[in-house]
Amino acid sequence: MATIPTLGAERTPGRTASRAETRELLGKATYDLLVIGGGILGTAVAWTASQAGLKVAMVDSGDFAGATSSASSKLVHGGLRYLQTGAVKLVAENHKERRALATDVAPHLVNPLTFFVPVYKGGPHSAPKLGAGVFLYSALSAFRDGMGRVSTAAHAAQQVPALKTEGLRSVAVYGDHQMNDSRVAVMTVRAAVDAGAVVLNHAEVTGLRFTGGRVTGAELKDRLDGTEFGVNARLVLNATGPWVDHLRQMEDAGAAPSIRLSKGAHVVVKRRSPWRAALTIPIDKYRVSFAIPWEDHVLLGTTDEEYTGDPKDVRATQADIDQIMGEAGHAIRDEHLDRDLITYSFAGLRVLPGGPGDTAAAKRETVVTEGKGGMLSVAGGKWTTYRHIGRTVLEKLAHVRGTGIGEDISPIAATVPLPGVGAPNAVAHRLLIDREPGSRMEPLVAKHLASHYGTLSFDIARLIAEDPALGEPIHPDGPDVWAQVAFAADNEWAYTTDDVLRRRTTMTVRGLDTPEVRAEVDEFLKGRSHG
Repeated sequence: MATIPTLGAERTPGRTASRAETRELLGKATYDLLVIGGGILGTAVAWTASQAGLKVAMVDSGDFAGATSSASSKLVHGGLRYLQTGAVKLVAENHKERRALATDVAPHLVNPLTFFVPVYKGGPHSAPKLGAGVFLYSALSAFRDGMGRVSTAAHAAQQVPALKTEGLRSVAVYGDHQMNDSRVAVMTVRAAVDAGAVVLNHAEVTGLRFTGGRVTGAELKDRLDGTEFGVNARLVLNATGPWVDHLRQMEDAGAAPSIRLSKGAHVVVKRRSPWRAALTIPIDKYRVSFAIPWEDHVLLGTTDEEYTGDPKDVRATQADIDQIMGEAGHAIRDEHLDRDLITYSFAGLRVLPGGPGDTAAAKRETVVTEGKGGMLSVAGGKWTTYRHIGRTVLEKLAHVRGTGIGEDISPIAATVPLPGVGAPNAVAHRLLIDREPGSRMEPLVAKHLASHYGTLSFDIARLIAEDPALGEPIHPDGPDVWAQVAFAADNEWAYTTDDVLRRRTTMTVRGLDTPEVRAEVDEFLKGRSHG
């Protein structure tokens, strides 16, 4: 076992408040808004409402983005397949948000990526049809990612050597973006806190508070130490994703189900050759599967099927993995899909409006409803448009009768960057040249930190300067270092081993969260407790 670095637990500037301090803050004031749920929707609304001057509290029974919101396809995209259904306006709106995230809000976390759509003999789409589709798609983004076009099979094979070339006639080419959803979530929580929000993860709602039949807060239990406490609020927002109906029934036992769930599974594999572009693989006339270079690996998926089980039990089954690998095999050579290359598989739940029909054809829309006790429930969200969703929900909050919240909402800036905003290449360069004499940072580590933290990387570099042992890798086969664990514990609300390995670093994705690593991280966190 490696020698685990330690650092004193004294408070330092920028450190998050302890859980006890946060519980006290939550319990002693009346908030304008209590957001229950810290996924895409909850973090977006908490950030937006805090910017607008509201006093906001946000809690989550698990980790922030600990469920579906960290189980996405990691894409920030306009939605090429939505053109199939004629949703041109939706695609144009998605592109607008995608560009804002990539250029102004989070250029340190959102990266451009070229996509190839292979056209095979006998496939579901022809080259002229796909060529027209990607041209329209790029036109809707004002050609800011280049012009969608059709290219040759030889060019595609040179960019993605894993691509099957038998029967490959050509490829359609277009541009989109990708991101690490967990990192975007943590940065959004940090942005909300910077704007005045008070947040606590691993805090479960055990009941709602009522005043005169109206929901005016919640009873909570700290899942880490069992402490019970409560929060008062003028308005409560239920943003619990797959659990939205569970909370609605706490408000009104007779509330009818409002949503249905669709499971999306993914598989992560090691790559055997360079991937300079992603693949959008047509499966049939409507469905596609993705193969996306991500965190030095390849992300494959996704599935789309109705899920009726307990949301906490969702996982990628062997049948899901077989389906994903089989669909990837439409366009990827067999040797690149060896089961021994799998490092990780995961699944999340899309929250869809209730109703009949196939989940794959159901509308991907955000629905806001007001319950019998005045609690607002919001369901259905995606990372690409999460800022827009935050603004839409804020507009709804302003018009809830009997709260007076609308009078207290101030206008917000059109664009507010997430913490750490900066060009990753420039940050990585500075990490390599601005260091103490005699100290050295591996170029791969500098690049990794810059593209996951932006300018906050300099805070991590300072931790390493103070204690060089924190510059050691958590596992020799990955770029994550111990200073990230320290930073996660001190500044990013990481309390459990999974918080660190799955969502604050890339250890789990890379298949490096071995029992030894888990034990070392657990020991490190215990020595750094800020309970």
